[in-house]
Amino acid sequence: MEKISGAFSTQSVSRVGTGTTQRKAIQKAYWFVEETDPDEDGNRVVLVQPLNNNNVPSGPKEPVLLPDFLANYNPELEYYQTQVYPRMRELKETLKRAEEQRDQGALYSAQFEFEAALDIDERNVRANFGLGLTYMERGETEKAGDIFKRVVTLDAAFSPEHKHLFNEFGINLRKSKLTDQAVEYYARALAISDMDENLHYNIARAYFERGDEADCRDSLKRALELNPNMEVAIRFLEFLDKKDG
Repeated sequence: MEKISGAFSTQSVSRVGTGTTQRKAIQKAYWFVEETDPDEDGNRVVLVQPLNNNNVPSGPKEPVLLPDFLANYNPELEYYQTQVYPRMRELKETLKRAEEQRDQGALYSAQFEFEAALDIDERNVRANFGLGLTYMERGETEKAGDIFKRVVTLDAAFSPEHKHLFNEFGINLRKSKLTDQAVEYYARALAISDMDENLHYNIARAYFERGDEADCRDSLKRALELNPNMEVAIRFLEFLDKKDG
């Protein structure tokens, strides 16, 4: 069975004015929709994400059961083909150029491309991570800190699809001596998922470099509760015991 995907719209009706001047106003909102895996009960589910003013999907995705979706959302095939798809393609190509430039060490060109991507979608996770990493690689920690403030507000930044960028960003925060930001960053991730031993280990590293040994120990112990065979956590605790012995 083919999965649902594309641009859809919803309509809401409101009344404006008073008395004899009152009239109905129809407001139309546009969404990008992708059907995801069925839920635990086997129900079909679609993820609905608003389109921003540049006609690209931006912001949180909301799961909607198929019957509710079909009752409230209308397909917008022409709008998708003429407005949404071209802008999504432009954003994708801009991000590809940006990441290639960063990989090649062309950091100022990478900055330009990441900023171009953010002009299209200021909440784009790859663009925010990429620009923050570019600043850190250039040693511009203040600018990287500004990007960090935006990243920690984005739930999508901590989703599995961005795990490699998420890990690289967190490690570079710590290596750039942005230890307070690294602690806040990993704490934000742990608020979403407390069952990842690697997150507990990474925040332990950040705590240690900030001088919070008690919190460091607690985080290492939590990591080992989740994975008793985690060698790096075992060695880290042994190091702390020898240091304090």
